[in-house]
Amino acid sequence: MSTEIETAAFTYLSSFRPRSAIPGMLSDMRCFFHFAFHVRDLTIARQFYGEVLGCREGRCTDTWVDFDWYGHQLSLHLGEPFPTSLTGKVGEHWVPMPHFGIILDLPTWHKVAERLTTMRVAFVVPPHVRFQGQTGEQWTMFFNDPFGNPIEIKGFETAGLLFAT
Repeated sequence: MSTEIETAAFTYLSSFRPRSAIPGMLSDMRCFFHFAFHVRDLTIARQFYGEVLGCREGRCTDTWVDFDWYGHQLSLHLGEPFPTSLTGKVGEHWVPMPHFGIILDLPTWHKVAERLTTMRVAFVVPPHVRFQGQTGEQWTMFFNDPFGNPIEIKGFETAGLLFAT
């Protein structure tokens, strides 16, 4: 991903202050998310996560590779991906469950949607706005990596809308 997109996403994510289950814990610390999951082929994974999604590669061995995904760590390990199904009803769409994703500011979300569309990524749920005009309005898209791991990318106008009720 371009440095401009990474910088905008990092600035947006940095505006969040995590709520801790224990008052006073982590209240002033930016938290990082780590997700480890299976892929069947590291060469194909490198092409998709590195070239298509624009993630920077980190540490690796013969059996796993880490990627920096908007400041969060994805660890892709050789193995059989977890089973998924279209069982999550959100708005008018059935979405793949389980899935993982990232939340971006809206301008960055649009740039990523354009990049993925240009690269001909096959969408499970194409880029669109849901809950338009309602609390929690968000832009979203779902697609699978080459191994069937579902990914959602959301975009919000402001960080304050993420947990709005």
